[in-house]
Amino acid sequence: MTAPTRASGHPAAAPSSSKLKRVVAASMAGTVVEWYEFFLYATAASLVFGTYFFPATGSPLDGIIAAFVTYAVGFIARPLGGIVFGQIGDRFGRKPTLQATIIIVGAATFLMGCLPGFQSIGYWAPAMLVALRFIQGFAVGGEWGGAVLLVAEQSPDRSRAFWSSWPQAAVPVGNLLATLVLLVSSWAMSSAAFLEWGWRIAFWLSAVIVLVGYYIRRNVEEAPIFLEAKAQVEAEKATSYGVVEVLRRYPIGIMQAMGLRFAENIVYYIVVSFTIVYLKTVHEYDTSQLLLALLIAHVVHFAIIPQAGRLADRWGRKPVYLTGAILSATWAFFAFPMFDTLNPVLIVLAVTIGLCFHAFMYAPQPAVMAELFPTRMRYSGVSLGSQVTAILAGSLAPILAIQWLRDFGSWLPIAFYIVFACIVTAIAVLSLRETKGVSLQAIDDADAARTNARTAAASAA
Repeated sequence: MTAPTRASGHPAAAPSSSKLKRVVAASMAGTVVEWYEFFLYATAASLVFGTYFFPATGSPLDGIIAAFVTYAVGFIARPLGGIVFGQIGDRFGRKPTLQATIIIVGAATFLMGCLPGFQSIGYWAPAMLVALRFIQGFAVGGEWGGAVLLVAEQSPDRSRAFWSSWPQAAVPVGNLLATLVLLVSSWAMSSAAFLEWGWRIAFWLSAVIVLVGYYIRRNVEEAPIFLEAKAQVEAEKATSYGVVEVLRRYPIGIMQAMGLRFAENIVYYIVVSFTIVYLKTVHEYDTSQLLLALLIAHVVHFAIIPQAGRLADRWGRKPVYLTGAILSATWAFFAFPMFDTLNPVLIVLAVTIGLCFHAFMYAPQPAVMAELFPTRMRYSGVSLGSQVTAILAGSLAPILAIQWLRDFGSWLPIAFYIVFACIVTAIAVLSLRETKGVSLQAIDDADAARTNARTAAASAA
């Protein structure tokens, strides 16, 4: 089997600044929508779902743990979505894949807002919630890789980390919108009304946001380097693309991508999800104040991500990523004592610092992962490496943290858990070769040369 060969060894000309900005806007629009809906579930699981969809047991943490188990279902579905949509995206294009994912996740989220509670239909309520969560996670699993690659593959080599960090910055915007809608709802009505029906408004609003995001994505164009690779695969009738091929050819790249994702994913969900649970259950902190703290932190997170991406273009991917892992390992040891003061300023500061540390890992991630794989299998490689880790990291992190809080009554096990995660990611970072400024065309050419050399050697034997 031969790899597609390049007609030229010269990289394609970088798109104009205005065109690149349109691509970034299209990528961000859909990403805001899909992560608004995904994180809306996380916040609602912390505040509402434990009591609304599950039977009372006498302990508020039991319902929250049950809610986060259903939350984890979305992470379990994400690798499957990454495999399916990665294959589709490598075969047919990033654009149609992203259009499909935004519709699927939007429909699932809207229907979540229509579900009756446990008191109305018993265990059918959590069962339907789990089914919709699985569908939502399946679609999100195919979203991230396509969104970041749409930008990364059209960015100049010297500034790829900066431009591809913007879809990452859209994630806190989606979370910010979810938090804002829930915050306004909690302010506008009584606690009883919010728990009964007010939370549904945020889920129903997703229908409007989906339509806006889908319209913007209709006008996006595929990257020239992808169109070239697609044309050559079709012309040579090659089948060497997608999930099977990337697992066969780049297993180390997959493992490196998983390692890069491990601490980043755990740190994020501890900061944005478990923080709510800790302050709400241990200190009975006001819900509106909690949401306001997260709102401020998301704004800062959005602002810092592109700047961290710019540093990754200037200093290199490895120094910036490693800085994020080292700083994140220290966060819990000063953040939880700050939470325990119940001082609103210190609480906001602790959450904000956590997300700033996270940004140093999150911002360069698309560029690093895109530079691990050739174009013909890049969507599959990036999606698989990032989404499989979500099961081991983001899905389990809040559940484990809540269970340890219940068993030990202390945040120390959670702090050491974060340290362990950061050590794993630091090892993955150190195993990378520095790819600052590398040409994606050169990566494709090197892949083709290796494959053809291997084929020639096999034929000679």
